[in-house]
Amino acid sequence: MRIVLSNIGTLGDINPLISIALELKRRGHAPVMALPNVYRPKIAPLGLEFRELRPDIDPTNTKLVEMIYDVKKGTETGLREFLFPVLRQTYEDLLDAATKPARADLLLLGELNYAGPIVAEVTGIPWASYVLAPFSFFSAFDPPVLPPYPRLARADKAPGMGRAMRRLARFVTRKWPEPIYELRRELGLPPGKNPIFDAKHSPNLVLALFSRVLGTEQKDWPASTLITGFCFYDADAGNAALPAQLDEFLAAGEPPVVFTLGSAAVLAAGDFYELSAHAAKKLGVRAVLLVGTDPRNRPNQELPDSICLAEYAPYSGLFPRAALVVHQGGVGTTAQCLRAGRPMLIMPYSHDQPDNARRMKRIGVARVIQRSQYKPWRVARRVRDLLADPEYAEQARIAAEEVARENGVKTACDALEKLGTKE
Repeated sequence: MRIVLSNIGTLGDINPLISIALELKRRGHAPVMALPNVYRPKIAPLGLEFRELRPDIDPTNTKLVEMIYDVKKGTETGLREFLFPVLRQTYEDLLDAATKPARADLLLLGELNYAGPIVAEVTGIPWASYVLAPFSFFSAFDPPVLPPYPRLARADKAPGMGRAMRRLARFVTRKWPEPIYELRRELGLPPGKNPIFDAKHSPNLVLALFSRVLGTEQKDWPASTLITGFCFYDADAGNAALPAQLDEFLAAGEPPVVFTLGSAAVLAAGDFYELSAHAAKKLGVRAVLLVGTDPRNRPNQELPDSICLAEYAPYSGLFPRAALVVHQGGVGTTAQCLRAGRPMLIMPYSHDQPDNARRMKRIGVARVIQRSQYKPWRVARRVRDLLADPEYAEQARIAAEEVARENGVKTACDALEKLGTKE
């Protein structure tokens, strides 16, 4: 089968897609990766066909990243100022990838690719969709944390609150998808379902690429949903080798506290690493700061030998050797913490991160601290409490065992093959 896999998003959105594509290739299929051009250097060495998809992503545009991760307006900014203005170009690029030089047998589309369902409708090519976190379903029975309205999360168990939150979300976003409706009109298509909440889910198959530790089926999820488990992929294509300096640091003493902001929030780190270094010194613990490539993320203070700086390290090699991980709550980072069985302190930014954070707190593997509250003394106190309470480590161990029993990549690929054969 010729299968086009496509999405627009951060590395955390793309990595699960890569892991699925590599397994499909191993099974003898012909996966095609239709992605923003920034990912071409990552895809080309893997022997996967690459097709460029607009808009491209500029990883050096920290101002845009800061706007997209704003807790109040981040999601709206990402959609209305980044994705929707070039929707027609996205449509044209994906249509080309799906039909040339040969017609695809199947499409697998991420939820940020709003042109994808339109391409599937116009071409008649069968399609599946995928989501990475329960937040994407906006369930009334398991209501998410809405980043602009975090206080509503405290009332999520009140009768009818879930439905009220869902109605609120649809009302607030009612004008956002007008460019999608406009493109559909130009193509002679009816308006269709709400693009932000409904149309992004395939009626054939919705792959929920997360663990049941994170969320379970709800009555108002799409009927075609399949929870697969996490689809792990490290940037080194399975090689979890750490930089030599970091490996030596880890071997020289007690497991450290790791401070990281994932693949996207690290571009809008602010003073996170400066404050984290102060917290680590206040605690007197060994620490690792994964600061990325932006020189502004490096703390200005002189660091003791007990703190190691690294730009990057594969999480699958680092987290199992950590005592605890402080991070932003992205689903990819959260998944790696669960896999490693390590407690977490989560400082969420926006989008699904506040919801992921609450879910980790709910199962007893994490505590949560808001960005506005991220001060060295508060961080030190919460990390100390996490390390001192064995229940967090025990719950993290139990979660890791459940994650280990799942095989997200195999389950997803089995379902795609079944859909492709049926169609």
